[in-house]
Amino acid sequence: MALSPKQFLAQLVTQKILDQQTADRYEVEILQKNIPVDEYLIQVGIKKDIVLKIKAASLNVSYVDINTAAIDPQALNLVPEALARRYTIIPYQYDAATETLSIATTDPLNFNLVEFLESKTRKRIIFSLAIQEDILKAINNSYSQNLSPEVRAALKEVAPSVKKVENEYKPESNAPIAKIVNTILDFAIKSRASDIHIEPLESKTRVRYRIDGILQEKLTLPRTIHESLISRLKILSDMKIDEHRIPQDGRFNYRSTDEEIDIRASTLPTVHGEKMVMRLLKKSGGIPSLADLGLSPASLKLVEEAISRPNGIVLVTGPTGSGKTTTLYSILNKLNTLSTNIVTLEDPVEYQIPGINQVQVNPQAGLTFAAGLKSFLRQDPNIILVGEIRDKDTTSLAIQAALTGHLVFSTLHTNDSASTIARLIDLGGENFLIASVLDAIIAQRIVRRICESCKTQYEPEPSVIEDIKNVLGDYLPPQYKQGEPIKLWKGAGCEACDNSGYLGRIGIYEVLRISPAINKLIFKNASTDEIFQQSVAEGLITMKQDGYVKALDGRTTIEEILRTTDI
Repeated sequence: MALSPKQFLAQLVTQKILDQQTADRYEVEILQKNIPVDEYLIQVGIKKDIVLKIKAASLNVSYVDINTAAIDPQALNLVPEALARRYTIIPYQYDAATETLSIATTDPLNFNLVEFLESKTRKRIIFSLAIQEDILKAINNSYSQNLSPEVRAALKEVAPSVKKVENEYKPESNAPIAKIVNTILDFAIKSRASDIHIEPLESKTRVRYRIDGILQEKLTLPRTIHESLISRLKILSDMKIDEHRIPQDGRFNYRSTDEEIDIRASTLPTVHGEKMVMRLLKKSGGIPSLADLGLSPASLKLVEEAISRPNGIVLVTGPTGSGKTTTLYSILNKLNTLSTNIVTLEDPVEYQIPGINQVQVNPQAGLTFAAGLKSFLRQDPNIILVGEIRDKDTTSLAIQAALTGHLVFSTLHTNDSASTIARLIDLGGENFLIASVLDAIIAQRIVRRICESCKTQYEPEPSVIEDIKNVLGDYLPPQYKQGEPIKLWKGAGCEACDNSGYLGRIGIYEVLRISPAINKLIFKNASTDEIFQQSVAEGLITMKQDGYVKALDGRTTIEEILRTTDI
C-alpha cells in the first residue's frame, strides 16, 4: 500500500533530508495542490533517486539505478526496442535458471503490462522502479550505441552452438566469440579503462572495467559462453587452453581503430570457473611530463633537485595502482639524453621509451631484480631503474650502486614517505648506509578529476570546512584566511563522464627531501614519527594537504582525498 503524504514526508525527516517544519509546510501544499507526493517533492528539488527509493519501498517493489546497472544482452534480446520505447521500459537482467526477466519501469504496478510481457517473452517478469530519464537514456545506449548491440548480435550467432556449460574450446563458435572479445576490448579503449575483469558467477559472467581507478560493471553475459570466451583470450595470450587448475599469465597486442595496446592477461581458477584479468597498456605515448603529473610547484622543485644529482637513491612509494611507475617513467623521460646511459629492470616493461635500455625480469631464467642489478653495474650505466625493491639482496645492491656513483630509482610499497626508511631497514639496509645514499622519497596516490563538463560549486558543511582548516593549517590559501567563504566543487554527472562526475585522474604527492637533520635522525635509527615530525617542521606538504589544496582549486573532491589517504 502506498504511503500517505504524511508518512512519505516522515521518511525524509527520519533520513535528515528535511526538518519537521519544512515537512509540515510541504504536506499542506501537497494537499492544497492535490498532486502526488513524489511529483511534488521532485518539483521542490529533492533528488529523484531518494524519492523513488522511498516510493519503491512503500509499493513493496525494488528500486534500480539504471545508470550503474550492467545491462544484460540476453535480457535485451527478449524485448524488442520498439516495445521498450512504447512502454518506457528497459530489460536489464535475465536469470536463465529461473527464466526470470527483470525490467525497469516508471509504473511497477501495471499488472496488465506484466501479463502482456509474460505472454510475449514466455518468461516470468519482475518490475523494478527507476527514473524515467535514466530508462530513456538506457534504451538509447543499450539498443543503439553502447556495448550491448554487437554482443547481442554475436550471442544470436553463438546461441545455437552453446546449449550448456562446456569445458572445451569449440572452433565452430569462434567467430561470434571473437566478435564479443573485440567488442569488450574496443569498449575498454574508448572508456579509458586500465583493466578488464571477466568473472564467472553461478548463473552469469560479469564483465567489469576499471575506469579512473574504480571498478564498474558494464556487461553481463550468459554463463554458457564463459569457457569459450576464456579459451579465445587464452589463445590470444599464448596460454594453455586445456589447463584450468593453475593460474596462467600471458600477453598479446590488440589494435583498435584508434590505437595499438599491449595487454597483459592473467587467469585464476575460482569455484565457478576461470577468472581473467587484463591490464591494458598503451604501446606508445601516454607518458606525461613531470609538470603534468599534478605536483605542486614546491614539490616539483624538490623532485627536480633530487633527480639532477649524479648519484644517490630516489624512491617512489605507495600501494599498488597509485601511479608509481608512471612517475618514474616521467622522470626517466626528462633525464633521457644522448650523454646518459639509462638501464631499467622491470616486471613487466609497461611503456617502451626510445633511447633507454629496458630489461624484463625473468625469474624462470634466473633474471631476478638482484641478478639483473648485479649485471647492470658492468654495463657502465649513469642511471639505473629497478622496478621494485622487494628483498634484502636488491636493497643491498641498490645501496651499493648508489655508493659507487650511480643514480638509482626504485619503488616500495609503503603508506607514506617517513615510513619508507623503516621499511628499507626491515629489508636489510644498514641505517648509516641509507643515510649516506637516500636523496628523496616521493609518496603518492591517484585521485579522480572532477569532470569539467558538469563541474558545479557548492558550500560544504561546517564540519568539512573545519576539517579543511585543521588539515591545511598554514597552507590554507590566503583568500580563505582573510575571510572569503570556502567553496568546493563536484561533478553533477553528464554524458561526457558517464554520469560519474569524474573524468580522468590526477596525482597527490608528498615529497620528503633528505635534509642534514633528517640524515642525522636516520643515522641515529630514529622512529618514523620523529622523522615525520622533523620533515613537517622543515615544510613537508603531506598527501592529504596536497589533496585538500587540489580540492579547493576544483580539480578533485574531498571525498576522493579521504578515499585514498585515510588508511
